[in-house]
Amino acid sequence: MEDNFQSAYQEEQERLNTALAEIDRQLATLKSTPVYTGNDYTEQILEASREQRRGNLAKLKQEPYFGRLDFEENGGGERKALYIGKIGVDHEQVSDRPLVIDWRAPVASLFYSFTGGKEPASYESPEGIVEGLVYLKRNVVIRKRILERVADTFDRESDGPAVSDEFLVYRLGENKDNRLRDIVSTIQEEQDRIIRAAKNTALIIQGVAGSGKTTVALHRLAFLLYQYKEQVAAERMIIFAPNRMFLDYISDVLPELGVGNIQQSTFADWAAEMLGLELTQGDAMETLSRWFESPGGMPEITEQTPGRFKGSTALMGIIQEAVRRLESSSVPEGDFIPWEGAVLPRRTILRWHNEEYAPYPPAKRKERVMARIHRWIEMELKKSPSAAALKDRKKKGAQREKAYGAKWPKYDPLTIYKQIFRAVKTPADWPAEAPEAIPAAVLKETRSQLKKGAVLEEDLPPLLYIHYLLNGDEGAPKFDHIVIDEAQDFSPFQIAVLDLYVRGHSFTILGDLSQGIHAYKGVHDWSEMQSLFAPEHTSYHALTRSYRSTMEIIDFANGILSAGVHSDLLAVPVFRSGSPVRLIEYGESREADIRSALADLSGRDYRTVAVLTRTLADAARLYEGLSEHFDDIHLIDGGITEYQGGLSVLPLYLSKGLEFDAAIVADADLDAYGETAWDAKLLYVGCTRALHELWLLHNGRLPDYLREAAKGGETAKGWPEVHSAAKAE
Repeated sequence: MEDNFQSAYQEEQERLNTALAEIDRQLATLKSTPVYTGNDYTEQILEASREQRRGNLAKLKQEPYFGRLDFEENGGGERKALYIGKIGVDHEQVSDRPLVIDWRAPVASLFYSFTGGKEPASYESPEGIVEGLVYLKRNVVIRKRILERVADTFDRESDGPAVSDEFLVYRLGENKDNRLRDIVSTIQEEQDRIIRAAKNTALIIQGVAGSGKTTVALHRLAFLLYQYKEQVAAERMIIFAPNRMFLDYISDVLPELGVGNIQQSTFADWAAEMLGLELTQGDAMETLSRWFESPGGMPEITEQTPGRFKGSTALMGIIQEAVRRLESSSVPEGDFIPWEGAVLPRRTILRWHNEEYAPYPPAKRKERVMARIHRWIEMELKKSPSAAALKDRKKKGAQREKAYGAKWPKYDPLTIYKQIFRAVKTPADWPAEAPEAIPAAVLKETRSQLKKGAVLEEDLPPLLYIHYLLNGDEGAPKFDHIVIDEAQDFSPFQIAVLDLYVRGHSFTILGDLSQGIHAYKGVHDWSEMQSLFAPEHTSYHALTRSYRSTMEIIDFANGILSAGVHSDLLAVPVFRSGSPVRLIEYGESREADIRSALADLSGRDYRTVAVLTRTLADAARLYEGLSEHFDDIHLIDGGITEYQGGLSVLPLYLSKGLEFDAAIVADADLDAYGETAWDAKLLYVGCTRALHELWLLHNGRLPDYLREAAKGGETAKGWPEVHSAAKAE
């Protein structure tokens, strides 16, 4: 066995030397070619191609590939060793196979879909299905041009067992830093199916914590750009993430995959820009404070909770009726008379508005009609009998044209939205009362907030919809694809509005209902989103394997879900064992124990350690005390845009999407968390942030679901022995 390994390692070292020499040679040739800066279009295209190759080769020279697949195509007669990397590159001389195959290429799908066995394998190529035999599937780790690891996950000619998870476990065991990394070398079969799914489909992905949802979505964008390069463009794709810090956290993945120019935003930032509004951080934090900072836990959530109602498609009908009313009575009463003796009959203006310009949305229709009136004025001015009359008519005509335009409805989304909720005076032909379909509590709260000039995130989808009804998608080119992360926190209304701004219902919608801690605005079941699309335009996928945390952490988190939420959306762990989950009861000083736990875990070989609190107020207090003892410690309060890694203190509800080598959940007891399903979900989110080590500190009064979760054999009570001995000293 040892001889086989040595032989494989030597073989791969020789191949690596050859590949690096070829890459270095090609790069040197390109660098020695003068950069073209002239105006010849053909030469500019050639120079752009050379520059792209320079960049690709510069990336490849450090880590040229990560996998090898030996495949013999049926009828091909020859077994070929195919090397797979993040970027494809050909030999300088004509060859029957590339030097490195791009991971997105059709044949590379075999590297991810083939999981062993003696049966023939197949992949879908542009020419059709290609079948053949896989002889070898090998993972390699190359860092800074050095071959560090060789692992065979399948060898048809070996009698030894397949070790398909061995390389995966090795990569998962690596510590994390302050950025999410690509998973291109460890994409699993179920992830690959989602990545390579057809473009014009609204993919809805339920993925357990740690299932790689975000990275799968980012790799899907890279695949779509490769597969549909003639139909899509990076600048016409967008990723919607929960907050700006999360966008920073994922910012390195696409450049690592050789993809740039994809838009990245929060829904609130994008919507506010579309509407020309300025949202303050205080408005967003006020909403979070209301739901997460108030004593006694989260207020009751019903279908009449403002965020739920305003996020439902029921409001769309109310908005449509309001815009229809405005549009039907938009042409002012009376004929238009720019000066005595000139009359443009209202029936003519109505014909322009209702017939000739009927295909246009209201705001554009008004613009066309007013432009037509202006041209009519200019034609009438030519009939002036004298220069003096012309001057007088010009002046009167301009004044009356302006006054006539002011009589039209104000096609402003915020004004119409305020009219719907009766926060401002309504048009004369509107009913005095607000629509009965708006619940009284929603009407009262929204009217009060709008009168104070506040626009909340929950108001943005209806405002955007009004904007679309008034203006169409003019000025906002349609997206080729939209990725929505943490989609369980999106409302159906948000998705419905975004569908107006994307071609072919091309979405990747991913989230986890078990992490639905923003239930006051998000969906409670994926059917709320699936119902927005025709069956042929959507598909549902479930990712159940968790690659983030150890078996001990996942089993404990599953116990919280089973006992506290009664959910069957449980994670299946990859076989990676670690330290037991620790439940530690406070001693004489809560603050001293939290400080001691942080000192213990940060003193180990971990790059990222977090203290997770129930509220932001508590995080701020703890941070003040801990910062006196730890230099590299950061408070994450919702206002920062960059995750810096190292040591962090943050409220648990701001931790979603992040991951840490070790996590300390402070106050995991009944004083901070109740017995509700929402409390259990909140703790589930906190526990699943940890990759390697999870400690829960408490006052001895545990919620029942934590007691149930702790009954498993993967938990331990009290401090580690070494730690206890250190404390005794």
